[in-house]
Amino acid sequence: MTALSDPAAPSHPGWLYRAEAWLDSKGKGAWIAVMVLGFVFFWPIGLALLAYMIWSKRMFGKSCSRRKTWHSHMSAMKPSGNSAFDAYKADTLARLEREQHDFEAFLKRLRDAKDKAEFDQFMEERARANREEAQDDDTGKA
Repeated sequence: MTALSDPAAPSHPGWLYRAEAWLDSKGKGAWIAVMVLGFVFFWPIGLALLAYMIWSKRMFGKSCSRRKTWHSHMSAMKPSGNSAFDAYKADTLARLEREQHDFEAFLKRLRDAKDKAEFDQFMEERARANREEAQDDDTGKA
């Protein structure tokens, strides 16, 4: 009889899986801390953790729980089966997308206005310096 068909086999995942899930929930810093502790206490453990982190792309990925966030975004797009709620959700998502677009356009206008103000200030300072230089040249000739 295999462990999968054994009714007495535990239904919860093993301690390694639970430890991995716990570290994932704490983030990349927890993985690095455990790896450093592994190097401090027994270097092969630290080396094994480093190899695992590189192999599983935990070391260089944006987040340890990248798969969870992708799944949560995809579940938001699934229909619930309730047409009224699905229509409300679609309207809300469309409104949020419009608001995000409007906010990004607002930020662009702010950046453009700031850039223009800085450029105008630069040109005014440059013109003032040129006027002062011209006045100094005129007074020096007289």
